[in-house]
Amino acid sequence: MPLVVLQSSRLLWARVAALLFACVAFSVAAHGASASASMYDWCMFCWVFSFISTLIVLTVELLGLQARVPVSWTNFPITFSCYALLLCLSASIIFPFYFLKGNSVRHGEARDHRIATTVFSCLATLAYLVEVSMARARPGEVAGYMATIPGLLKVCETFVAIIIFLFISNPVSYDSHPALKWCLAVYCICFVISMAIVVLCVGECTGCLPIPFPRFLSAYALLAVIMYLTATIIWPVFKFDSHHSRDTQRPDSCRNATAELCRWDKLVAIAVLTALNFLIYLADLAYSARLVFVRT
Repeated sequence: MPLVVLQSSRLLWARVAALLFACVAFSVAAHGASASASMYDWCMFCWVFSFISTLIVLTVELLGLQARVPVSWTNFPITFSCYALLLCLSASIIFPFYFLKGNSVRHGEARDHRIATTVFSCLATLAYLVEVSMARARPGEVAGYMATIPGLLKVCETFVAIIIFLFISNPVSYDSHPALKWCLAVYCICFVISMAIVVLCVGECTGCLPIPFPRFLSAYALLAVIMYLTATIIWPVFKFDSHHSRDTQRPDSCRNATAELCRWDKLVAIAVLTALNFLIYLADLAYSARLVFVRT
């Protein structure tokens, strides 16, 4: 019993630290960072979302309301902690890249605020990493699906897809050829199904499926791997090959871009993220197939 209390206490303090660091990050940024543009808005969303989700988890647990919350409490905290980890990680990379490099800020006070924001964003990322590592399921431990490696991979799959949607829609870069629309369909279909799996697990509705949940996961992972493999090949071919596109080289205008990624850089980012998500789905397939074989 003392060991359980100690582990719960460590997890509690990790959440409190993440809450405070995320709060300080967006507070300092809003107070004196003197930044604007869509990337700044994205970073603010990352910190605020992480803060609110952690505040909800702490409030429910400190008041002992887990039994009254209409969700699976074995899946809810770890799911939102993983999303917060990825969001704060992206903000910790994006914010200094856009708002600290070069001559992006000339005033000393604003620069100090931006440095402080970056530091606390990194600390929040570290705190969420500690929380996820403490809350995830260990080998042989009975836990919710979202606390297992396949569950955490589902969170990564949906997060990467969201980033792809941000890049592919501003500006619209999938309407120049039908093959690129297929890539968009791949991103949308896999995102919807993966997010539906997350919602089913958090809402404890996996028993509503007409087939066993592990077999559904394995079949879907195989389908997603095949679909993402096609997108991983098609997107760079129809965006960077001289026979299908004019964007074969990075234009000089991209060197002067400061507050936003230029169009060509976004196309490269989409190609890289597509390949990354393919690898994540491949790992998901390996774990899901193993889960089916172990159960059978």
